[in-house]
Amino acid sequence: MAGADPTRTSWPELVGIPATPAVMRINHDRPELVVEVLPLGIKLEKGFNSKRVRVFFNPRDSAGLVAKVPVVG
Repeated sequence: MAGADPTRTSWPELVGIPATPAVMRINHDRPELVVEVLPLGIKLEKGFNSKRVRVFFNPRDSAGLVAKVPVVG
């Protein structure tokens, strides 16, 4: 794992890996962000939050793999 990167806003390399290590990677790169782990397809209120990253997983997948690129917002 490389050092923290305070400028990162997306993590495309995390798609397809389990959510827990994905959250750990995001926390390593941007420890000031709040990471939410949510099932894909959940209804959410719209709105940008520069201090949040949402990690979506497929609820039909028992492995809990990341289904979308996690991004700040």
